[in-house]
Amino acid sequence: MENAEKIQKINWIYLLLNIMGPALFMVAMTVFGVMLPERVGVFFAIIGFGGAILWWSLLSHKQYEKMRNTRIGELNTQGFTCSHTFNADGSTLIVDLAHDQVALIFRWNPGKVYVRPASALSDVRVDDGRSGAGPLAGSSRVSFLFAVEGTKVRVNTFTSNRRWRMDSDYILTGISKADVMVEALTAAGAKRG
Repeated sequence: MENAEKIQKINWIYLLLNIMGPALFMVAMTVFGVMLPERVGVFFAIIGFGGAILWWSLLSHKQYEKMRNTRIGELNTQGFTCSHTFNADGSTLIVDLAHDQVALIFRWNPGKVYVRPASALSDVRVDDGRSGAGPLAGSSRVSFLFAVEGTKVRVNTFTSNRRWRMDSDYILTGISKADVMVEALTAAGAKRG
């Protein structure tokens, strides 16, 4: 079930289509709208703008979720046991404790599933993102990290646009989730950092 293909986090064609496709749609609708009477033209421009915003804000993520779920279904039919699954903003990590394997699906390359033996993972650790000292200590990101075949992978368990105190429930929950996944990876044979 393992594949030997080099891990690639980003499929550049897929990424460019997700960025440029809606932009081209918006431009095409605006250009088409200019050729029509004013009220109809404005309607087409609004449709183009709204469609692009809808794709970038919602539909792109829904497409990723659908592709991810299809890949997970394919793994299950191939005998992969999904013991632990963690869906983050940029990737999905699935641990198979029965076969000591790990599957990776990346947000910007959802057409590929990378299955590796857990023993191929090294430097598995939790990063609480702590910065500052004393009462000013805080974090805006908690994650667990590992390296596989020279590729560093960070899976966020909590992110925020503001910094939270280290005793915040958000930070503690993020650390707890990261600890659970690190324990699952090391139980499957990954090497701690």
